[in-house]
Parts: sequence; structure tokens; C-alpha cells
Amino acid sequence: MSEASSGSVNQFAEEETGDEAPKRRQAPTQGLAGAGLAALGIVFGDIGTSPLYTLKTVLGDAGDTKRLTLLGSLSLLVWTLIVIATVKYVGLAMRADNEGEGGILALMSLIKKAGGRRPLIIAAGLFGAALIYGDGVITPAISVLSALEGLPQALPAFKPYVLPATIAVLLGLFLLQPFGTARIGKVFGPVMLLWFAVLAALGAYGIAQNPAVLAGLNPWYGLDYLGHGGFTAFALLGSIFLCTTGAEALYADMGHFGKQPIRLSWFSIVFPALVLNYAGQAAIVLKGAPVGDNIFYQLCPPALLVPLVLLATVATIIASQAIITGSFSMTRQAVQLGWLPRMVVQQTSDEGYGQIYVGGVNWLLMLATVALALAFRTSDNLSAAYGMAVSTTMLLTTVLRYNAMREIWGWPLVAAGLAAAALFTVDLAFFGANLLKVPKGGWVPLVIAFAIYGLMRVWHKGAAAVSAVLTERAETLPTFFARVEAEGIARPEGTAVFLSKSQKSTPPLLAWHVRQNRCLYRDVLILTAVNELVPRMAPDDRFEVRNECPNVWRVLYHVGFMERVSIDEALPRLKEEGCDFDLEKIVFYVGHETVKRAEKGHRRLGTVAESLFETLERNQAHLTDVLELPSERVVEIGRQIEL
Repeated sequence: MSEASSGSVNQFAEEETGDEAPKRRQAPTQGLAGAGLAALGIVFGDIGTSPLYTLKTVLGDAGDTKRLTLLGSLSLLVWTLIVIATVKYVGLAMRADNEGEGGILALMSLIKKAGGRRPLIIAAGLFGAALIYGDGVITPAISVLSALEGLPQALPAFKPYVLPATIAVLLGLFLLQPFGTARIGKVFGPVMLLWFAVLAALGAYGIAQNPAVLAGLNPWYGLDYLGHGGFTAFALLGSIFLCTTGAEALYADMGHFGKQPIRLSWFSIVFPALVLNYAGQAAIVLKGAPVGDNIFYQLCPPALLVPLVLLATVATIIASQAIITGSFSMTRQAVQLGWLPRMVVQQTSDEGYGQIYVGGVNWLLMLATVALALAFRTSDNLSAAYGMAVSTTMLLTTVLRYNAMREIWGWPLVAAGLAAAALFTVDLAFFGANLLKVPKGGWVPLVIAFAIYGLMRVWHKGAAAVSAVLTERAETLPTFFARVEAEGIARPEGTAVFLSKSQKSTPPLLAWHVRQNRCLYRDVLILTAVNELVPRMAPDDRFEVRNECPNVWRVLYHVGFMERVSIDEALPRLKEEGCDFDLEKIVFYVGHETVKRAEKGHRRLGTVAESLFETLERNQAHLTDVLELPSERVVEIGRQIEL
């Protein structure tokens, strides 16, 4: 992205330097155990509710419940959790943090900061991020459906109402998003602790009925099944993979809680509970339980089935909330990194930075999720669509992680190649198995991901084209203000703040204002928000102030990709930094560019991309709303830009 462009196109400028940025330093607000409990409610909701549908789907796809199939499936489930979730994510992935933050966009930024700017890295990071939106659409639908499908086992008359009840729960979930989740979020951890305790108890109860099932913990059974099962066994990996959906959250949510609380919760609570529950489900099937109904609920005594369904529903709502909140956070990162148009991000609580709401994303997710539930109707049908997004994201993460091994950790080529090859082989096997699901529904997250990836590419290219047009004839500030003085331009008292991306030359908006109005306030601030490739900036490194001409200050306002620009914070701080202006006499000048098609032969974008960019630019959030500027002090200047 160009470093100089009008602030009305995108409020951030991306500064891609190899210098080490200041690291975030925050005192812990709670102990390790407290943070681990909180992580249960945010990080582990998705993977924690996978026992509701995973083994049921696996055995349905396997087509039989013979001993070798059961023990082989259990072995594959357990060792997939060990290799993918434990070794790859809890062990290895958390080493690749961007100043404490995780996730595929953070990893992409980390590698770019280290000097890796090849197109493959950008493409892998962006497409992986786009796939997470596909996962965000499917997770709430399949989770809530699978929970409520257990109720007919206790109350058969409820069966016709499973889908309507699912739609009602989903609508309620999305309609509550604008109000934030700070208050109810405090109970997420304790509820999920209860959920994992129930998972473990039910699993132990099932194992007690047939302890011989524990033989399935031996990896040999899984390998033997794969070796003799042929194509059917390979295809079954697509269903086995469902047990790891949510593993990416272990990495993506690292910045909220830190590595140690997540690892503590995983090893002491989540992983043991999952293994016990899968083993318990396999045990009762091995003993002769039918697989027509949900196997998970058959572990429960009939008298407790209704309370279990209610607890499962609450757990799936928490899991869905986590993926929705994650989509909001990723959108904010993408906007600040210059890959999506401006959007209004509302902070719904002052108790946590991650408590945000993005209206447009919320309503689009709601429409897509409800449409999926109505189209697929059951969790069995929807399971075909599930896993494709996550398996592809994991594959792309491995590609990025190889670059991290070489360029950040400095691993030798052989060591990095062997480690990446081992992970890539596992990821590729699951990816290939999930490809078989594409005709049955796996195309859904892929279509969503390709659409969002294309949108990101078009926006980035269009914004760069606008930037190039605006800065074609830019001049230095000293030259510009010398001309202002020579031409006798009126300079009344007051302070003009120009929001711009121009870090060196005269902002086009400033030059246009003087040319058209023949006047300029005495004090001038040129404020540029510079997006850094770190999550958060240290307070002492927030501002750079340069007094380039008399009463003219250029301010670089450094913002991490997990932060938002706050003009209310900036202006008082600038007074402390030596800017001598009157806070009570400030006028903000904001540019509003309207994109216009250039003559044929001079276009910078293709016809389709140009039309899409025009639509995105026209409908992006207004800069005044995004920065929460006082409307009575804002002057908006409109211009047409030919592309």
C-alpha cells in the first residue's frame, strides 16, 4: 500500500519496516487460574462442543460399528487432538506470536515485519482470514442444531420444532450483539467449566460400562485402520477432522489471555475431558448402543437428559459467541491493515479491548447462518460443509509457519523443512479428505472465502490507485507554505486539522482547500494514522511530532493493528508534545472522494474491479463516524477521482 493517500479512502497508512516495534507490556489483571477459567469460555467453546456431533458423523460415514472401526476411529480422534491441537497449536504455533497476539493475520504481519513480503505470504494470510468468516457462518448453525437435536430423545413431540427453535436461538444470539457481552461474558468461564466436567463425567460413565474401549487410545489401531480401510478410511478423515474445529482459536485468541492460561486449561481440563467423552461414546456403541440417535446423549441417564440438552445449548451459544467476536476482531485488523473498507467499530465495554461490535459483519453473519440452517436442516447434513474452512486455514498456517521458522526463529533450512513437511503431510491428508465434502456442502465456506478474498484484493488495489492519483503532483510543505505566504493567503486565528496519509509531502486535501478557498487557519496540524505491524503501541511511542514550518506540525499517530484511532486521546497529548494550538478553536478537514471511471485506455483497474471498488468506496463508513469527530467542527471537502 502506498504510504501517502487521502485519509478519506482509508484512515490508516501501513508502515512496513524491519525495525523492532515496542512490545506491549501489561500487568496481569488476574491470576493464572483466573485467566485459565476465562479462557475456557472464549477459547475452547468450539472444540469443546465438538463431541456433540463428531463421533456420530464419523460412524455414520464409516457405515459400520465393528470393533476395528470403533477402535480405529477412537484412536484417530484422540491422536488428531494430540498432533493437531496439542503439538501443532498449543506447542508450536504459540511460539509464533506477534507481540503476544496470534491468528493468521497476526502471523502474516509478523513475517512481513521480519522482511518476508512475497506475494505467497500475503495471499496465504488473506485467504486464511477469509476462510475464518466461512467457519464463522457454519459454527453457530451446526452447534445449536446438534444441541437441540438431543431433546427429541427425551421429548419425542419436540422433533418438529428442532429447526424453528434453532432459528429462534440464532436470531436471539445475533440480535443481542449490539448490546455487548461484557456482563454475560463473566459467566462463560464457569459455565464451560461445568460443561467440561459433565463431558468428563459422562465419558467416565461410558468407559465404566466397557473398559476394553481404552485400547483405542493406542495409535496402532488408527494406523491399522487407515492402512487396511482403503478409500473409505481416507474419506473418514474428513469426519475425524471435526474434533479439531476450534483448534485455530487456541492460537487466534492467544493475545486475550496469554500462552500459559490457554495451555493450563488445555492440559488440565479440556483435553482430558474430550478424550474421556469420545472414549465413553465409543464404549457404549461397542457395547451395543444404537447409532441412529445422537450417541452423545445416550451417555446420559434419561432423567437428566433435558437438563443436559439445556446445558449443551448454552455451551453451543458460548461457542458461537466466541466465533462471532473473533470475526469482529479480525475485521478490525483487516480494516486497519488496509484490506477492507472503513467500518464503524463500537466498543461495547471498557472492561476488555476485545469487547467490540461491527454492525455490518453481524447482520451478514446472521443472514448467512440462518440461511444455512434452513437449507441443511440437520447437523448431519451441515457436517459436510464443516471442516473445509478450518482444514484449509490450517494448511495455509503451516505455509506461513515455515516462513516464521526460517525468517524469525532462524532455523536451518533442513530443520525447518522437515518440521514443516511433517505438519504439512498431516494437514494435507485432512485437507484432501475434506475436499471430498465439497459437492455435499463443503463448497459453502469456499465460496464465502473466495468472495471475501476477492473483495480484499480489489479494495487494496483500488485504494492504492486512488493514493497514486492524489499524490502525483504533491510538493513539500516548506515549498507549499512559502507559496501561501507569497500569494498573501489569509491566515485567521484558529487551528485546522487535516486528516491525511501523507507522511512527507503536502496533503492533497490541504492544497485543494487553499487553492479553492484562498484562506487557511494560522495553526495547522497534519495528522496521519500510521498502522504498525504490531498489536498495540507503547504510550511513549504513540506520537511523532515534527514542526516543519512556523505553526505547522506534522503528527504521525502510531496505531497497532488491534487498536483504534482516538482523536480525543490524540489532541490533548499533542499539546504535551509541544504543539502550541488552541484546543477550543479546532476545525477538522475531511476529504470525501468520489471515484469516477477514467477514459478507456487510462484505467488503473479492470471494469469489474472498478465497479466493485466504486461500490465499496461509496458504502464504507464515514470517516467522521469512525473517528467520532464532533460534527459541528467538521468541514467535508468532496472531490472526484478518475481511475
